[in-house]
Amino acid sequence: MMDTPKQLLRSRLKDAFATVTGENVDPEVRRSQYADFQSDAALGLARRLRRNPREIAVAVAAAARLDDLCSVAEVSGPGFINLHIDDRVLGRMIAEMSGDDRLGIPSVEPQAVVIDYSSPNAAKEMHVGHLRSTIIGDAAVRLLEWLGYRVIRRNHIGDWGTPFGMLIEHLIDIGETEAVHELTSGDLDEFYKAARRQFDESPEFQERSRRRVVLLQSGDQITLRLWHLLVEQSKNYFMTVYERLGSRLTRADFVGESAYNDDLSAVVQELERSGLIRESNGALCVFPAGFSNRAGEPLPLIVRKSDGGFGYAATDLAAIRERTQVLQAQRLLYVVGLPQHQHFQMIFEVATEAGWLRAREQGEHIGFGSVLGPDGKMFRSRAGGTIKLLSLLDEAIRRASVLIEQKNPEFDSDTRREIARAVGIGAIKYADLSTDRTKDYVFDFDRMLSFEGNTAPYLQYAYTRIQSIFRRRGVSLFSGRHTPEIRERAERALALEITGLGDVVAEVAISLEFHRLANYLYELATRFTAFYEQCQVLHEEESVQRSRLVLCDVTARVLAKGLDLLGIDVPNRM
Repeated sequence: MMDTPKQLLRSRLKDAFATVTGENVDPEVRRSQYADFQSDAALGLARRLRRNPREIAVAVAAAARLDDLCSVAEVSGPGFINLHIDDRVLGRMIAEMSGDDRLGIPSVEPQAVVIDYSSPNAAKEMHVGHLRSTIIGDAAVRLLEWLGYRVIRRNHIGDWGTPFGMLIEHLIDIGETEAVHELTSGDLDEFYKAARRQFDESPEFQERSRRRVVLLQSGDQITLRLWHLLVEQSKNYFMTVYERLGSRLTRADFVGESAYNDDLSAVVQELERSGLIRESNGALCVFPAGFSNRAGEPLPLIVRKSDGGFGYAATDLAAIRERTQVLQAQRLLYVVGLPQHQHFQMIFEVATEAGWLRAREQGEHIGFGSVLGPDGKMFRSRAGGTIKLLSLLDEAIRRASVLIEQKNPEFDSDTRREIARAVGIGAIKYADLSTDRTKDYVFDFDRMLSFEGNTAPYLQYAYTRIQSIFRRRGVSLFSGRHTPEIRERAERALALEITGLGDVVAEVAISLEFHRLANYLYELATRFTAFYEQCQVLHEEESVQRSRLVLCDVTARVLAKGLDLLGIDVPNRM
């Protein structure tokens, strides 16, 4: 597999810095407006070594052996090393990517990674609040699977606890047939609200619900059968949403809270044997190191409540214990909203103190912000209620269908339906993933479905433009290995952008900041648009045509793969 220009420069400059200064430093190679790449590591190093930074930079540039890689390597200002990649090197790299099914990206050792995401509650509809976890988690699955990790998906649904006493009693009251009809029709919210109303208004119903919880927890067979019915019908509904969204989640990935019931007592016992458990007001707690309240007092993580019940903390600890000891996972990813950050940091600390997270294992909270409405407040329906996720997805597809029909009325209904789904769902996903996940973003159909700007339709349209070039030439892809000759500025800018794929994929695999991949794809599409407008492809002599077809082909493959890693389909026509 090929190294990218940035990787090659970093390696050579790192060795040169060591030769010149005896220091092992990061050369801090980055893209620059003054050159293809720039290193300013000499400035910081000079301050520490009390040497002239420009003298260090000149010596490093001379020692780095860059003649076969750069057309120009020069020092500017107080000690910046400016680097211009040779056009012939870019051509060879594009040819190498062209001949490789993986576009020059190597596979990794198959380390096990658990990704915990989506996590709706049984007997409740999925709403816009579930959107980000599902989209971000799915992108993480796609990227890490493609890189070669052994990815284990976990959809940790809320399928246990006191609300199920209320829900099961409501199911009994209305009858199983009616309950199944309500649940399978997707009206889970109404089923839950009706049960809640009965619970709030009827003391007799409350008492029955409490008794039903006891029966559920004690393993009563009739109660378990009705609970199972509720959970299974909920899963059927969830799968409808995932199919519409194009998620990788399957029925096999549902591992709810109930799956850890039998492990909770063992978790408490192990924590007690480790000397971590302390009683506080009748509850069994762990006080992880480094956490305190506003008064400076140690902050407790409640493992078992004073009434003997177990909460989220116990279940999350049992999950970590199973994921590291049974699944042998080394990286545990939790795609959950930012308000839960402290909870997960405390969970990870307790798991570390208990020995369930060791040096080779890592727990990571992949936090994210909220989805806001046009008014800058939490995104809600006009009536002020939560927006059902399925309705939101259907509305995106409907709006995309209208746009497609306006642009290409000649498409038949099946073609329009297929394209509308790719554009509508892709627009929602890209609007989410192109935003720094730690920030909130405003949900705006008009902006996300625009064919201009940093949107999925803009990137998809760039891909279809390339497909139209090959259709006019009479082939689906450019076949035959050929090293392009980089002559024009637009060709060069496009080639340089293409060769940065490996850098961004490596970075995002660690940070899971998918806006970096999205922004890379947008820059690539922008470079292609400039190339498309400034450079003829099919009306040039054969050698130039072949050279530019290679650039088109690799651009299309990078766009398609990048969007696929984000969970976005690319239609061949729009």
